[in-house]
Amino acid sequence: MNPSLSTSCSTACAIKGFFAALAIGLLGGLVGLGGAEFRLPVLVGLFGLVTLQAVIANKALSLLVVSIAIVARLHAVPLAELLPNWPVVLNLLAGSLLGAWWAAGWAMRLPRKTLDTVLLILLIFLACTMAAEQVFGLHALPDLGQVLSPASHALLGIAAGLVIGMFAAVMGVAGGELLIPTIVLLWGLDIKLAGSLSLLVSLPTMIVGFARYRESEAFAVLRTHRALLWNMAVGSLLGAVLGGLLLGVVPTDGLGLVLAAILAISAWKVFRHRQAH
Repeated sequence: MNPSLSTSCSTACAIKGFFAALAIGLLGGLVGLGGAEFRLPVLVGLFGLVTLQAVIANKALSLLVVSIAIVARLHAVPLAELLPNWPVVLNLLAGSLLGAWWAAGWAMRLPRKTLDTVLLILLIFLACTMAAEQVFGLHALPDLGQVLSPASHALLGIAAGLVIGMFAAVMGVAGGELLIPTIVLLWGLDIKLAGSLSLLVSLPTMIVGFARYRESEAFAVLRTHRALLWNMAVGSLLGAVLGGLLLGVVPTDGLGLVLAAILAISAWKVFRHRQAH
């Protein structure tokens, strides 16, 4: 085991993980996010995980959350609506699986400071994307499927999947923040349907990235920090449920912009601090 890897977490640390994940899941649930992008700075900054450990831990938590979310959303978007749109899922998977496999291998070879820089850039980009979606909304996106030839449409879907798969693998996230706008933009589907389809793309994409990360010794974080991660998993799921229940009860105007700002600031503080040390 590399001595630079974080290898322990006390009971108090695990309990802190539960409440941190609960808060992230609750706030994410109020604005329709899984919260993986917020967990990453927390895993590094609050719990001291080495960057690659944090990515792998985040990936494991995201896998659990997405698996449950797929089942939970079936009451809102039943299989009868999903099945006719399998070509959308397969088109994106044609690129995302390859992107996830390659990017996970690339991330394992990067020096820690370089990976910190990459994650800082991606998190700030994601914060800007979140802010733009809050300001302009997804309804304003055009339907490119109406103007592209079938071949161009398919190739663009593969290319988009490739980029999103890379993004998701390096950050340990599901990638829904990019998948949903992509599905709306390329296929002109309803946002609720796009959300469920994005989960069907995310799950196999994350499994591929997760399998590649097994080659890294940092994968041992799932054993050494088992208590922390189980507590965070329970907190994430409970928070997401509470957030969903409070949706429409608690005012959320402007919350997405606040969360985008928090994400950018926390990413800057955590990963710039790591680079300085």
